Amino acid sequence: MLSYQHLYHAGNLADVQKHAALAWVLDYLTRKDKPLTYIETHAGRGVYDLGADEAVKTGEAAAGIALAERLFPPDHPYRHRLDEARATYGPMAYPGSPLIAALGLRETDSLHLAELHPQEATHLKAVAKDWGAHVHQQDGFELALALTPPTPRRGLMLIDPSYEVKADYETIPRHMANIQRKWNVGILILWYPILKGGAHGPMLKALETAFPEGLRHEVRFPPVREGHRMEGSGLFVVNPPYGLAEELQALTSRFARLSKPAMKP
Repeated sequence: MLSYQHLYHAGNLADVQKHAALAWVLDYLTRKDKPLTYIETHAGRGVYDLGADEAVKTGEAAAGIALAERLFPPDHPYRHRLDEARATYGPMAYPGSPLIAALGLRETDSLHLAELHPQEATHLKAVAKDWGAHVHQQDGFELALALTPPTPRRGLMLIDPSYEVKADYETIPRHMANIQRKWNVGILILWYPILKGGAHGPMLKALETAFPEGLRHEVRFPPVREGHRMEGSGLFVVNPPYGLAEELQALTSRFARLSKPAMKP
């Protein structure tokens, strides 16, 4: 089933958590003068127009990045990526993780993006042609296994499925274990939704058993509208880089401030 399109959800609070962490990790890795590989298994279209009818209809960006951006200092890597995306694609542009990666990487780095959905892949190919990215219209886990271990070996992989296929919760721990066996130095970042009913629970138990030194981070927020099942967002990181735990603690504090009014200038 390939019905999911992220435009309806772009810029929501789950994106804020995921993209703020991703921007920080990329900034940390690029401080060293060593090339790296970035692989993304479920890339989406790369850039989103928050003024589009689909985005406005759900109100998720209005309850997400529109409120949360003020919580990040101007020098935070996530703020840099937001500013750069708007400067290039317009004031209502929101960078998906492929664009955050493209803006954070250097010419010596390698960028691989997988997207199976035909419509999303078409959008991605159109915008990514100027990024030096390798866009693969194929199953992301198949690509991950085919590319690992990559050259350069240093780097990270973002695993960000839609979970519209319920079996993902069962298969992801096995996929990640297979990838890690082939690429034991790679940083693996998994995003998952926290839904009413706790569908992610067994998956997290399996991951914590397979990766006892993995880093788990979750944030909670109220459903954006009546009937919406997502009440939080999580990350599970294999081989977390130095300082990420502290950065995620700061992110937790930022989310805790969301219910507080913005400070007057």
